[in-house]
Amino acid sequence: MRIYFAPCGIGLGHVGRCVPIAKKILEKNAEIIFSTYREGISYVEHENFPLIKAPPIGFQVKADGTVDFKQTAINPGPFLASFTLLKQINAEIQFIESFKPDVVVSDSRVSPLLAARTLRIPRICILNQFQAIIPRRKRFLRLAKFADFITLTLIGKIWTSGNTVLIPDFPPPYTISAGNLNIPKFYKKNVKLIGPILPVHPKELPTKKDLRAKLKLPDNKPVIFAPISGPIKERAFLTGILRKILLKFPEDYKIVVSLGYPNTDEKPIHYNNITIYKWIPNRFEYLKTSDLVIGRAGHGTLTQCMCYGKPMILIPTPSHTEQIINARQAKNLGVAKVMPQEELSKEKLLEIVQQTFESNMHEIAEKIQQEALKHDGLENAVQAIFQMAEEKQVF
Repeated sequence: MRIYFAPCGIGLGHVGRCVPIAKKILEKNAEIIFSTYREGISYVEHENFPLIKAPPIGFQVKADGTVDFKQTAINPGPFLASFTLLKQINAEIQFIESFKPDVVVSDSRVSPLLAARTLRIPRICILNQFQAIIPRRKRFLRLAKFADFITLTLIGKIWTSGNTVLIPDFPPPYTISAGNLNIPKFYKKNVKLIGPILPVHPKELPTKKDLRAKLKLPDNKPVIFAPISGPIKERAFLTGILRKILLKFPEDYKIVVSLGYPNTDEKPIHYNNITIYKWIPNRFEYLKTSDLVIGRAGHGTLTQCMCYGKPMILIPTPSHTEQIINARQAKNLGVAKVMPQEELSKEKLLEIVQQTFESNMHEIAEKIQQEALKHDGLENAVQAIFQMAEEKQVF
């Protein structure tokens, strides 16, 4: 059996949930190849999977990491964006023809789905945002609403047309991406909610106390874990300002920061009560032993924290509608507090940290964890891929 994975390469989240699926499939003696671009390339290389580098695609951001809707509309602009998409589709057709897979698995990418459809190869689409929602600005409100309608009509049809769509999220009422899943009824028949794709299950790890001893973390202090995720340009501003803030935090807390750069030096840098890693290969050990997580509001970060029963302080990327909606849902569930990036300061962040430890968020997070762990998205995704490969039905 041959499986072709084509995750979005913007940030590490999409590749990060395809890798554990690929590892599970490898256990059944299947052949795997990845097609991705940008930040996704370094992650796949770090995991030593065969890799094809696809033509890159992305969006413009400002210096503070804000998604720049205006510049994205201008540069690359509609013509060049269409040309880039056609270039990606053509490349994917060549890659797929060369590998001859039984199934193509696309994570939030249109071009592999269109290429596989052209070649009449079964395909699975993994996504947690059915519709790309344009940031709402008064000057661009009508344009944003019109763009939303176009993307829901066109992109929605591409996601579902002849494809099995897997949503790696919890069933209601705990669905984190609920606000990003505006799926019309006539598309829903091909959509399955499978549960989050968790690379490492909490039960596979030692106890919290044993992990503290292994990782040389104090038993007498709360541990704050700050895994900074997202595309490089988006997280650069947050990394810079958050590092300065956390360096000024009182020594009442032990803080571990991961900057999220695969294929880099894994040796930590120590500053009093803060330890900074460029990359943490055993990040789930730090997640399990932590008491609080500070980070962006990416879908992977939120679902993993919920599976590990950890309260969160979320700092969504400004104008990133998916993250803003994710953060709002986590806040409504009672497992997170939200800190706007423009309000970020040492005083305000420390105040929210103290409020979190004084609240009942830990109890709520642990209660939700019990429900979250009932849904094995990893196993469900593997089963769906094998079922499609065996049936070999193409629509």
